[in-house]
Amino acid sequence: MVRTAVLVSGGGSNLQAILAARLFGEIQNCELVSVISSSQNAYALDRARAAGIEVSVVDVTAFPTKRTFNTALLQKLHDLDVELIVLAGFMQILQRPIVKEYENRIINVHPSLLPAFTEPECFGLKVHERVIESGVKVSGATVHFVTEEIDRGPIILQKAVDVLQDDTPKILQRRVMEQAEWEILPRAMDLFCRGKLQVEGNRVLIKDDV
Repeated sequence: MVRTAVLVSGGGSNLQAILAARLFGEIQNCELVSVISSSQNAYALDRARAAGIEVSVVDVTAFPTKRTFNTALLQKLHDLDVELIVLAGFMQILQRPIVKEYENRIINVHPSLLPAFTEPECFGLKVHERVIESGVKVSGATVHFVTEEIDRGPIILQKAVDVLQDDTPKILQRRVMEQAEWEILPRAMDLFCRGKLQVEGNRVLIKDDV
């Protein structure tokens, strides 16, 4: 079983998708050891507790710098003996010590088809605002391994979602979550935990999925 921690900061909708997939046996060989929040007020913590998952808080506001926050988070990951880190709406940047130690063992979901829409400050609802402003007809979501270069790590899975002409950013955000994020994030966790992913350079190869 792969000891897995899910990192959150807010409402936890992607976490809920993971919990549902886990309940229905869609994520195999995965031991969800903790949900770790960067905020003590994150609703995601309530979702985890309701599912009987251990929760931890490493509150970013309690630390004077991002470096000390990352140091405390790394210590928590060590304490839990974590093997896989899943970022599910985690709003903090992981710094070099964590990224290097957990190379190809941190996965993140981004609400666009990478490498598109990754400008600075382009996250959350801002991504969907940019998508609509750009006039593209297709958006979607991407699950990728995390590297020091933000949103440039090897891509594991992607799924496209149509952009409709009457979409608002919030409507598009919801469709991308429902049709893409909530499907491909648990799927990527399952592939990782079953040893089906192989990284070659900036490519992720998926071994025969049987």
